[in-house]
Amino acid sequence: MSEQDVLYQAAEGVATITLNRPKKYNALNSTVVKTLRELFRRAEEDRSVRVVVLTGAEEKAFAAGADISEFTNKNSSAVRPLTENGQELCRYIESMSKPVIAAINGFALGGGCEIAMACDIRYASSNARFGQPEINLGIMPGFGGTARLPRLVGLGIAKELVYTGEQIAADEAFRLGLVNKVFESVLALREGTMKLAKTLATKPGVAIKLAKQSLNKSWELPLEKSLKFEVDAFCQTFDTKDKEEGVDAFLSKRTPSFSHK
Repeated sequence: MSEQDVLYQAAEGVATITLNRPKKYNALNSTVVKTLRELFRRAEEDRSVRVVVLTGAEEKAFAAGADISEFTNKNSSAVRPLTENGQELCRYIESMSKPVIAAINGFALGGGCEIAMACDIRYASSNARFGQPEINLGIMPGFGGTARLPRLVGLGIAKELVYTGEQIAADEAFRLGLVNKVFESVLALREGTMKLAKTLATKPGVAIKLAKQSLNKSWELPLEKSLKFEVDAFCQTFDTKDKEEGVDAFLSKRTPSFSHK
C-alpha cells in the first residue's frame, strides 16, 4: 500500500479516488480535504474520465469523520477554514459534470458521511455504518450534513440522527434512502460499483451532465423554475452528436457508440 493519504487511478473511463489512511480509519484532515479537491478537479478536467468512484482503503472504513486531533485548541475563527473547505469540496463533487459514486466500505461518519451524501450514488457493503456523531463532541455537522441529510432521509429522521449522534447499519441506511444498494461484502461492493461505473461511462456525457444539473436544481429551485430548467436542458441535448447517434442506433437496432459531444 502506498504511503500517500489519497490514491488516484484512472482506467477505462473511470477514475478511482481512494482515501488511504486505514490505520486512522481514513479520517479526514485538512491536507486530505485539500488533496481530495485537487483530485476531483483532475478527474473533472480529464476528458478520458467519464465517471468517478470515491472509496476507502481496506475494509474497515470509508471515512470515519474528521481527524479530531485538528480540533484541539481551535476557536470559531481558527476552525472556519476547515469547515468552509469541507463544504466547498462537497459542493464541487455535487456540481461536477460527471457522475460520482461513493463505494462505502465501512464506517462513514461525520465528514465521511457528509462527503458520501454529496456523491450522486451511494453503494455500501453490509459492514458499513453511517452517522453524524459530532454532537458527542459538543459540536454539530459542518460539511453540509444538516442540509443534505434531511433531503435524503426526511427532516424528522435527520434530526434524530444529528441530535443523538447514533450510528445506523447499512440495511437501515438503505431502508431510509441514504444508500442505493447494499452488498454482502466489500469485495462484492467493489465489483458492483465498478460494474455500474463502467456502464455509466458508456452513456452520453453531455446528457449525463445536463441531467445531473437538472436533478440538482430540483433540490434548489421551486417547481416551476425547476421545470423550466429541465426544458432548457432537454432542448440542449438535441444539439449534440450523441442525440443523433442515440436515435440512429435505436432505429437501426444497434448499440450506440457515444462520443460525448
